[in-house]
Amino acid sequence: MQEIIGPFTQMITFSKTALKGPLKAHDMNIIKNAGVCVDSGFIVDVAPFDYLVKNKAFNKVMEISGSHVLTPGLIDCHTHMVWAGSRAVDFERRNSGLSYQEILASGGGILDTVKKVGQETKRELKKQLHQRVRFHQYNGVTTQEIKSGYGLDAQNELKILEVICEVNKEVEVDLIPTFLGAHVCPKGYQKTDYLDYLLAEVAPKAKLMTHRADAFIEAEAFPVHLAQPYLVSMKNLGFDLTLHADQFSRGGAALAVQIGAKSADHLEAITRKDIHLFGASNTVAVVLPGASLGLGMSFAPCRALLDEGACLAIASDWNPGSAPNGDLLAQCGILAANQKLNAAETFSGVTFRAAHALGLADRGRLASNYLFDASAFPTHDYREILYQQGTLKPDMVWKKGAFLIDSRANN
Repeated sequence: MQEIIGPFTQMITFSKTALKGPLKAHDMNIIKNAGVCVDSGFIVDVAPFDYLVKNKAFNKVMEISGSHVLTPGLIDCHTHMVWAGSRAVDFERRNSGLSYQEILASGGGILDTVKKVGQETKRELKKQLHQRVRFHQYNGVTTQEIKSGYGLDAQNELKILEVICEVNKEVEVDLIPTFLGAHVCPKGYQKTDYLDYLLAEVAPKAKLMTHRADAFIEAEAFPVHLAQPYLVSMKNLGFDLTLHADQFSRGGAALAVQIGAKSADHLEAITRKDIHLFGASNTVAVVLPGASLGLGMSFAPCRALLDEGACLAIASDWNPGSAPNGDLLAQCGILAANQKLNAAETFSGVTFRAAHALGLADRGRLASNYLFDASAFPTHDYREILYQQGTLKPDMVWKKGAFLIDSRANN
């Protein structure tokens, strides 16, 4: 059944926008007074609303009153949204002078969350994940990547993946699971022995629930020389790879490009030499402003990455330790101001370029044959969305053509 929805004051389509490199306002391919024709969850056409009503066959028209800007549904391509407990103690310890690495070495940080997840029931983890998914949903995030990594043994790593997969069946948005067994090394293991354990005992079972695998490339976690053979083996098992790279030290970004990873995420410590690699690579540079805010660190060099021709995506890194602020829009507004990213570069980073980081070619643009995942913001000017740094929320959200959220005052 074909439905026409509109008019929208502005529609950011990204219908012809390049996957890589810097962008300008005209690259958003904005249509004014726009409408969208939808059938079975997919976009048939986007055009001026009056044109669609006059020239398209349709069964239903959904008329939108008032000023609205329609964007593709937002995509958060890097999160750790399954956790238990709080790391407020870590926050205070960092603000009192201890480093992230020192807290981890003392048994805090990630290892503290691992302990709490191990003590939590699957039912409670699902309940908390539902709450976080709903928060993202009301912020217009219609595709949400979620990692394991707070288990660090077969039972709990698989428990986290099961939680993600089960909740995915219970919500309207899409949850994309990623296996992050190689987050840090648990107590009682040598790092090489732990990676061998993951390959032999956990990865084959994880593969039944996800085709994506991640690893944290740092001296305190898994240095390059240990991570490389593990990642090659994971790739041979059929996993698509993504890496936590160059957050505190260097080497992970170059490794990601070398092994053909889908993305390299973090990049706060990346060198100019390694920035250059992304311009000639298909590996997406995923920056995580929430971690910079949470840790009081510099942001990843987004401007330099774009100017070198990289495909730049932006994600929240939502987790209880380094990035407890899960508001993707707020982070985008702050990052844009700090790194001098225009609206086209920022919105592309949480739409079609983020989809590319996840290997998803069916979303992130408002164009024919794409999923109708979309968010409508109550404003007449797209620039207001980032300018207001997360305080302007969408009042309508669609997922696969279904009207998911309507929080308009007179709906």
